[in-house]
Amino acid sequence: MVLLNPKNYKDRNYPDARSKEIMVKTIEWFENKGLAKVKEDFQSRVFTSDFAEFVKKERIFETLFLPKGYGEDPNQYYSTYRMFEYSEILGFYGSAYWYMFHVSTLGLDPVLLGDNEEAKHKAAAKLKENPLCAFGLSEKAHGADIYSSEMKLYPQADGTYLAKGSKYYIGNGNEAATVTVFGKIADTEDYVFFAVDSHHEKYECVKNVIACDQMYVAEFALHDYPITEADILSRGQKAWDDMLNTINVCKFNIGSAAIGLCEHSLYESLNHAAHRNIFGKNVTEFAHIRQLFFDSYIRTVAMKLFGLRATDYLRAANPEDRRYLLFNPLMKMKVATQGERVMEDLWDIIAARGFEKDMFFEQAAMEIKGMPKLEGTKHVNMALIAKLIPNYMFNPKEYPEVGRMNGSQNDDFLFNQGPTKGYGKIQFHDYMPVFNSVSHLSNVKVFIEQVKAFQEVLMVSGAGIMNQMMNFDFLFAMGEIFSVIPYAQLIVEAAKMEGVADEIINGIFDVFVRDMSNYATTFLMKPSTTEQQIESIKKIIKKPVTDAAEFDKVINDHIYTLIDTYTMNP
Repeated sequence: MVLLNPKNYKDRNYPDARSKEIMVKTIEWFENKGLAKVKEDFQSRVFTSDFAEFVKKERIFETLFLPKGYGEDPNQYYSTYRMFEYSEILGFYGSAYWYMFHVSTLGLDPVLLGDNEEAKHKAAAKLKENPLCAFGLSEKAHGADIYSSEMKLYPQADGTYLAKGSKYYIGNGNEAATVTVFGKIADTEDYVFFAVDSHHEKYECVKNVIACDQMYVAEFALHDYPITEADILSRGQKAWDDMLNTINVCKFNIGSAAIGLCEHSLYESLNHAAHRNIFGKNVTEFAHIRQLFFDSYIRTVAMKLFGLRATDYLRAANPEDRRYLLFNPLMKMKVATQGERVMEDLWDIIAARGFEKDMFFEQAAMEIKGMPKLEGTKHVNMALIAKLIPNYMFNPKEYPEVGRMNGSQNDDFLFNQGPTKGYGKIQFHDYMPVFNSVSHLSNVKVFIEQVKAFQEVLMVSGAGIMNQMMNFDFLFAMGEIFSVIPYAQLIVEAAKMEGVADEIINGIFDVFVRDMSNYATTFLMKPSTTEQQIESIKKIIKKPVTDAAEFDKVINDHIYTLIDTYTMNP
């Protein structure tokens, strides 16, 4: 089964005993804690210090975060696949636990990507005593405008520096032993990354800027904090590149957290509906409920399949293959926003029960909203994705086949990505053979017609589309259509590897045909679309092929068989 079920997780295949140990122990920790205590802590806004203690005791972050050559384990390796799995598990039990993990890896990676070997080993050693790290990037006045950092290092006569300034929206900023801070050197305006400790007397944790959650998202200030060369991680263009490359590596986890939240909520909604009888019928018998379960299950499976395959491309990346730079923002944006769609459908099923304090759903419904917004805004990712449309749609390149990358190899390239240049020149393998390989499925055929219609939209637009894309409202509408195509491509690739049944794949494309039609309708209505674009975009608006017997098979053989297969320990 593609979806996570903690009750049968021990049966999964792992590349090594340590990987299995940390996954199983984490699941057992949450199940022993139980739903009632998880919800009590959520409602009381209790900082997840108990989880931090568990992670410290089991040395989990050391295993997950450190690449080969660091830490005490001679078999140490960094695996995006392992990070994906762990992130999904934490999302399954609550985003506050996931967030502590997520911002810790964000905080550590500027050290590991930097030039300072001494600092790398020092930070690795600190994980034993305090596994929490923090990523000091954004500022209150500038938000996502990272060009305008006011955090400065002021050179002193003895060759040291004093750090002055503040950072805002910094997870774990209250407790982290390693806080990596992005700023500028005052006299040169060169970018710089340096490391501080939240327990230092010159570090002030001003406040938690979040009032309604367990997470501690700090505003902190440095008041003449002393910095030496030993604390500086990288400078100049290297510091800038390390900042962006850290985001490339770590914010991929946003999508996997959304997957976990949706999986847990799906089980809870199924169990609720199956045991509720209204007007002489089980809720699961009503036609609209069956459709809602179909859509939410199909979207969740699609999210998981995309995440698995995108993980392969991150692990296979090298200087000649940077396709991950498209699949990464799709994981952050597309998967996370699909999670919102899933939760809305499930909420229409579970209805008022979704507000009740003893349900996990009440927590997940709130937390899923944060996932697409943790990058700052989904528009940031769409702007990145849009730059890749021409090469993806019209200029494919042959690459060696990328297989399932779930082994114990170290992801060397992710810690040596190099300069963040040439983004718009990245090429991709041809998507059409992938879709043609499943074109015997009725809704894949319709989807291929929609893809060809989108190609026509781009061709009739000509060079003038570049001016249209200066309007972000137009760009976002076009990007919504485009993003479904690479999303669908990787899902097909993963579905074959995972042995997903044809009726599930066809169901996924049923959803995609509807999504493409909806996105095309939105695009058509934009003020700046031309008559030629409108005529072409109309060809995207299509209805999926319906097959009642196939729909029933998905419902009865794949979805309703999940009823009562998972309930969290009370």
